[in-house]
Amino acid sequence: MEINFEVSNAVKRALDDMGFESLTEIQQKSIPLILEGRDVIGKSQTGSGKTIAFGVPAISAIDKDMNKKFTQVLVLVPTRELAIQACSEIRKLMKYTHDIKTVAVYGGQMLSKQIPLMRQGCQIVVGTPGRIMDHIGRKTLKLQNLKMIVLDEADEMLNMGFREDIETILKSTPEERQTVLFSATMPKEILDIVNNYQKDPVLVEVAKKQMTVETIKQFTVECPKGRKIDALCHIMEKEGIRLGIVFCNTKKMVDMLVPMLEEKGIFARGLHGDMRQRDRDKVMKEFRKGGVQLLVATDVAARGIDVNNVDAVFNYDIPTQTEYYVHRIGRTGRAGKAGESYTFIVDKRQLMQMGDIVRAVKAETEPYEIESLRSEKPAKEKADKDVREKSRKPDKKENAFFKEKAKGKKNKKELLEKSNNFYPMRLSIGRKGGVSPKQILGAVTGESGVKGNEIGAIHIGDTHTTVEIPFAKRLEIIHSVNGTKIKGKKVSAK
Repeated sequence: MEINFEVSNAVKRALDDMGFESLTEIQQKSIPLILEGRDVIGKSQTGSGKTIAFGVPAISAIDKDMNKKFTQVLVLVPTRELAIQACSEIRKLMKYTHDIKTVAVYGGQMLSKQIPLMRQGCQIVVGTPGRIMDHIGRKTLKLQNLKMIVLDEADEMLNMGFREDIETILKSTPEERQTVLFSATMPKEILDIVNNYQKDPVLVEVAKKQMTVETIKQFTVECPKGRKIDALCHIMEKEGIRLGIVFCNTKKMVDMLVPMLEEKGIFARGLHGDMRQRDRDKVMKEFRKGGVQLLVATDVAARGIDVNNVDAVFNYDIPTQTEYYVHRIGRTGRAGKAGESYTFIVDKRQLMQMGDIVRAVKAETEPYEIESLRSEKPAKEKADKDVREKSRKPDKKENAFFKEKAKGKKNKKELLEKSNNFYPMRLSIGRKGGVSPKQILGAVTGESGVKGNEIGAIHIGDTHTTVEIPFAKRLEIIHSVNGTKIKGKKVSAK
């Protein structure tokens, strides 16, 4: 691979081992500037290769003679999944580079596990703003010798309400530090940060159209109801797909599809927000090593997945939002390699939905025909029917939840009727705890992975706060937020 900048042989060897045949546009343009010590604004979409763009210069910036107790590079990301992914990529780049340590710190993981690592010293720290603030407050993160700070997906962090935390962190760093910012959009809040905290920054912009579909061949697969899983297995075998991601709209579908795939002889694992963090980490470790053929995931859980050798993405369910389609197919076709995406369509309504998505993202799709499924009229639609029937019945956990909430004023039927509305989550912190709506929003979105625009009203009382959350995601969000820290105080959610 031809490289147009000075970098150590150790990093070059690591890039070769990672399978890089060429650099992406954002990498080619950003890396030389960051290596020169310039402040950089990178305007690019998800899937453009930003982690390598700041990871290579970050490693080069480390002074190995400096006390390891001091952090030299800090990377801020919006979610724990992105923290894990970015840290993993940087570690791959450091495969042949010795005496440098990196760690990911994020909510959802016990501080007791992170504190010893931080006290030992890590030159490169990747983390979510809330957890970074925790470590600064505990003095387990020392920033007085920081050389570089990276704000990855800055617009997403601001959407999640992290502006105050970001500015506090920036003010805690030396003035002479290098500041690198990546963002898909440039709203006023981003420009404010640029003006206040960057010095003569260079703008590196990559055209949006090149980010989403240039290296990805997109197919639509029309098949009878109940035969999507057969179509998926057929494509896996015919196209020789060794590693793929299957996207579903709900965690219930994820849980039901995994055993169905394994019955077909495909080694599959699920990933969704109801799983414990250590279980999610284990699944991702298996997937990155190639021990799992298909990763079956929801959109929220898959945010931040960056595995370079994913052959194909399958939209088992039509995405509910256009941007989800872009993010989904962006999981393949990485690092300059080709990729494929397959979207299953079972009726005219879904065909119209897909048409809207294709027009919105200006994509080009081709029909992928499976003759055996087109000509055959299945006697029954068992697979999808089973999924639909089971999805109508709350599981034991939900039944217990409904019964508890049914006491007093509300009953189970009324709660079920609210499935498309908000649910009032109660947090054990209020005005007396000194919290602001943005801090509450940042904590909820940061821990659960939901977007800021999915959250309804936030009512802060003296001792508690009520947050309107999507009813359909209430259990996932409450589970994620319960026990987290807001303003340094452990908060319960119910």
